[in-house]
Amino acid sequence: MNPAPFTIALDAMGGDRAPQVTIKGAIQALKEYRDLEVILVGDEERIKRELAKYHVRGLPLSVVHASQIVEMDELPTIALRKKRDSSIMVAARLVKERKALGLVSAGNTGAAMVATKVVLGTLEGIERPAIATLMPHIHGVSILTDVGANVDCKPGHLLQFAIMGNTYAKEILKIERPKVGLLSVGKERLKGNELTKATYDLLERTSLNFIGNVEGRDIFNGSVDVIVCDGFIGNVALKTAESLAETVQGMLKKEIKKNLLRKVGALLSMGAYRALKKRVDYSEYGGAPLLGINGVCIITHGGAPAQAIKNALRVAVEFIDHKVNAHIIEAVKGERI
Repeated sequence: MNPAPFTIALDAMGGDRAPQVTIKGAIQALKEYRDLEVILVGDEERIKRELAKYHVRGLPLSVVHASQIVEMDELPTIALRKKRDSSIMVAARLVKERKALGLVSAGNTGAAMVATKVVLGTLEGIERPAIATLMPHIHGVSILTDVGANVDCKPGHLLQFAIMGNTYAKEILKIERPKVGLLSVGKERLKGNELTKATYDLLERTSLNFIGNVEGRDIFNGSVDVIVCDGFIGNVALKTAESLAETVQGMLKKEIKKNLLRKVGALLSMGAYRALKKRVDYSEYGGAPLLGINGVCIITHGGAPAQAIKNALRVAVEFIDHKVNAHIIEAVKGERI
């Protein structure tokens, strides 16, 4: 059985408000994007009960039953050993069997990583997959990788993250020669820990447009296109950025409400505020690809709204359409690592 041009398995039970939000996002995506087919994976009875609330006749939508769910707080390895019929495992097997070309999940991130790595394996030449996320900056967006898949890394792993991030920037962001930076505590070559120092030496010997060490401030000033780090540092940076965006928005609302003049000014600037909110809203970016998997896996937040699910499906389609995995394999071979 061959999938449609872009058949995506959606972990319908993944996320804090599943399956309501996941199904709503899937329907939005199917109405907006051509050549997309969605397989909803999860508790068939609950999914069909939710689908009954919508007009879905004619939409390329199907359901595959999975009797188990990996909860958000479960340890991934234990959960997957005991829950081989969980929605994330069934979705991964659909990709393995070529009944779907990729999967999207807002569920347990660790479970999604373990399931895809166990079921699908990694691309040729890649030892560890890495989560890559888009970070908005003043001129556009940059790629930060890894943001949580690997908390303990070796220099060779960071080298692979750099190659994969560089490929993603070229194919998806259409940056001809991305600037690649290594996240550290200072821009000087000798700044950082043993991992960053050893990684610096490796990156310097590649054909990548490696600009050296970059600092946390460079994530948002547009001076670099791909920021490379281990998953521990990357996840802290990502969560800090998300929290800061929410805090600034909250502080701004509080200050605006202090007097009438500010309220009037806010009304006049409403268009700018809305544009800014859209720029920093993670749901607009959809989800983060798990680079290096022998397949396509897009991960999004557990609290993702329907808009984020819709855009995560779009990201999966873009990843497949641009043949990112094939380009990653070529890039890794080209660097002879």
